[in-house]
Amino acid sequence: MRKLTIIAIIFFLVIIINTNVNCAYTVTGIENFPEQYIGYLQVLKNKYPNWEFIGLYTELDWNYVIENENIFGKNLVPKSYTDEWKNTKPGEYNVEVDSGWVDSSKKAVEYAMDPRNFLNEVRVFQFEVLSYTENMEELSTIEKILYGTEFYNKIVSYINSQGQTITMNEKYADLILKAAKTSKVSSYHLASRIKQEVGPFLSHSSISGTVAGYEALYNFYNIGATSSSEPMGAIINGLKYARDGKGASESIKNKYLIPWNTKERAITGGAIFIGSSYINIGQNTIYLQKFHVADNNNGELFWHQYMTNVLAPYSESNIIYKGYLNSNLLNEKMTFIIPIYNNMPELPCKRPNILEKDYVKDNTKVYANVTNTLNIRSGPSTTYESITTVTKNDIMTRIEKGIQNGELWDRVVLENGIVGYAFQNYLQEIPKEQVTQINLSIDKTTINKNETAQIKVQILPEEAKDEKLTFISNNPNIISVDEYGNIYGIQSGEATIIARAKNGIEGRIDVKVYTKVEDIILGIKDLAIQEGEEYILKPIVLPDDASNKNLSYKVENSEIARIDSGGKILGIKEGLTVINVTSEDSKIEKKLNVKVIKKIAEEELKFDDSLIIQGNIISGFDDKNMEVEEIKKYITTKYVIKIENDKGQELLNNQKAGTNSKIKIIGENQTVIAEFIILLYGDVTGDGKINSIDLLVLQRHILEIEKIEEIYQKAGNMRKNDKKPTTVDLLLIQRYILGLL
Repeated sequence: MRKLTIIAIIFFLVIIINTNVNCAYTVTGIENFPEQYIGYLQVLKNKYPNWEFIGLYTELDWNYVIENENIFGKNLVPKSYTDEWKNTKPGEYNVEVDSGWVDSSKKAVEYAMDPRNFLNEVRVFQFEVLSYTENMEELSTIEKILYGTEFYNKIVSYINSQGQTITMNEKYADLILKAAKTSKVSSYHLASRIKQEVGPFLSHSSISGTVAGYEALYNFYNIGATSSSEPMGAIINGLKYARDGKGASESIKNKYLIPWNTKERAITGGAIFIGSSYINIGQNTIYLQKFHVADNNNGELFWHQYMTNVLAPYSESNIIYKGYLNSNLLNEKMTFIIPIYNNMPELPCKRPNILEKDYVKDNTKVYANVTNTLNIRSGPSTTYESITTVTKNDIMTRIEKGIQNGELWDRVVLENGIVGYAFQNYLQEIPKEQVTQINLSIDKTTINKNETAQIKVQILPEEAKDEKLTFISNNPNIISVDEYGNIYGIQSGEATIIARAKNGIEGRIDVKVYTKVEDIILGIKDLAIQEGEEYILKPIVLPDDASNKNLSYKVENSEIARIDSGGKILGIKEGLTVINVTSEDSKIEKKLNVKVIKKIAEEELKFDDSLIIQGNIISGFDDKNMEVEEIKKYITTKYVIKIENDKGQELLNNQKAGTNSKIKIIGENQTVIAEFIILLYGDVTGDGKINSIDLLVLQRHILEIEKIEEIYQKAGNMRKNDKKPTTVDLLLIQRYILGLL
């Protein structure tokens, strides 16, 4: 049991540690992706069952991402590209940021960053996880990736610092595999990266060893090769890095095997750089290395980007795919991490060279008029990859009709959500009675949380009544709806249910969800205040989305204490009474025992100013000094101090007190003059320590596996905002344990 508990704690910590500062998180499985992704991924999964897909919810707004990436010099395209790919602003148009490279257009950035454009079997490899896999990577596969370059099946030779040519006994594939094992980076990725950066010729200036002033230096991955308008500027910068890391410390140079004065040191050291600087810190796909939208460094985004070519992931994915295809490896187990952004455009962003003037907007139902199958491609030409195929008579929606010169291609949306291009000659419009009106109704327009109901539908004209409609909730976090119009209340709020015909005609109805009160959390069971003292009770009404959180307060003996409508309690005179707290909805009632004690003069009892006292709850203690003898140092009094743990057992001076421990002030005849409750934020077990056990206990409470007392729930609220503890509080406790707070 102890071993199982430790594993559970470690597993939970790993989940928390991998949470980015920008709140990014991952999900596994196609079903957990947004609807716009699922169709593409299902096609890939059907063809390659061993492929696994992980959704990276970046929690970043799409427009915010594009704004931060569309900065001059951050993303480049070849100067030879058409103007649609380029930044055409006056003063920036065709300015060479690097030799032959200019700033890209916003459309180019949008196209290159929209993952939906690349969810086909070729381009999806820009999302492949690039970590090294033991016993899975082979020299023969590396050679197949290098095929077509001068690295293929080639013995390594290089020029040393004395100008001598050194010939090794190993081939480039041997060095790449050794580098992969050392750096924990996929050897296939390293081979593809070398092929992309300096291939196909060994005479490339970055690895020739003959550049004047930088002889016998090699940089296979163009690390540090930042753009420059000077002749060979990027290459010179890369060789400067190969020489001395551009002024890096000795520890960094040792880590990356700098100087890269042999090809083996350059290949291995560069691989270590890529692994430690990118892959091993969460930028473990080509896409994430190019577009810095998530990592494990908990730092600022958008700056730590390996390459400037806006289409580098697009190009490198093709190289990787061909390597796997030639090696017959495509059916092996592979994992892909695919980013997801908030507020993405409804349709995938177009390639800049696909011109608006070549299309007219359309919304026509068409079917595949083919003998067997029709390819749906990623662009309007047979040169673009096929995303999927449709069979004879399969129905789709033509959203843009091609009016290009030459071959005509239409942009279509399939019923599974895939957006692509189809050859116009093979599409036929559907001749049928069109829906002209949709009327929706429901028995009651307000349903309870977790309740289901059926939307009733009337389609006009009568001849079109059998058409299958698409049901949509405009707020699926409030109400979900299935393909048959069955709705389900998820949380309080209002949503519009939309029924849409294939020709775009819609019917709408508004439905509200009401959430009943299920519980009231007072935070304490017993309150002790002095005469004339005030205490504000801040109950938590559950669930959080309860529709009516109004509470009423009633004190049983108003001569002892009073309470107003805002929860402010006033001690009147010495004695005992009970305050009843009742929810207006559901009539749930909780009781608070109130003890009013005589006013104690400050000179008789004083607490250190560092402590926070609310009624008889005291917080502000240091969890590193929770021994009884240390706690007593916070208190100045002429009376005896006794401290008991949460079980009512008196604690010795060297024992620790924690949450729910009682500080008792003892007067004459052993009379308890005053009693205070210790609240140590983060300590939900009452042992006076904040550690992984507290994390596990609080996690079980949040998951409703094992409920904890209200005072411990209060201690678990690290945000100190009088709310119920959530996973955010778990993260804060974990960061505190790791010394990050």
